[in-house]
Amino acid sequence: MSRKSLLYGFLFLSGVVFWGGFNWTMATTNSESFCISCHEMEKNVYAEYQQSPHYNNRTGVRATCPDCHVPKAWYPMLIRKISASNEVFHKLLGSVDTPEKFNAKRHILAQHVWQDMKATDSRECRNCHDFQHMSLQDQSTKAQIFHANAAKWDKTCIDCHKGISHALPAEYKPQDVMDELHEYIERDNITCYQCHEQMARPAAGDGW
Repeated sequence: MSRKSLLYGFLFLSGVVFWGGFNWTMATTNSESFCISCHEMEKNVYAEYQQSPHYNNRTGVRATCPDCHVPKAWYPMLIRKISASNEVFHKLLGSVDTPEKFNAKRHILAQHVWQDMKATDSRECRNCHDFQHMSLQDQSTKAQIFHANAAKWDKTCIDCHKGISHALPAEYKPQDVMDELHEYIERDNITCYQCHEQMARPAAGDGW
């Protein structure tokens, strides 16, 4: 066998080993067990997530950490992996290695996640939740109105569903979101009753 053939064979096998190792690494770091392998995640956000409907619900369908925080498409996933090197850096620095440090930075950390999700139109949420396949008639009146008008109002999942799996920062003001939504509601002449129908109904025993 010629030296050129040996060289080609070596390069081919090296490529196979490299590609296999690369994909193994990507798959390993995309697991929930890897996400909570550091105590910062396990003791803080993972504990909160375990109390959420994404972890435990009547259907038994779970959304894991990578489902919400790692894109499935190849290129966006690679970009996310590269950006995660910053998290490794702060792990080494001990920036959030205690609950006190974590909560002090919670608002900044949350804002980064919310901004990323807003920029991608809540791409990871849409892996499971899709406006086009929602049965609006099975939702509450308020949810029907918001979901039916979300695109027109330039709203995406994360705009209204912050804190669905993790505790909200103390600095977060939910009323700010509602104030903005009320502006759209008034602009589109949606009456108060349509969203607040429960408040308009008489309580049982009122004799109405």
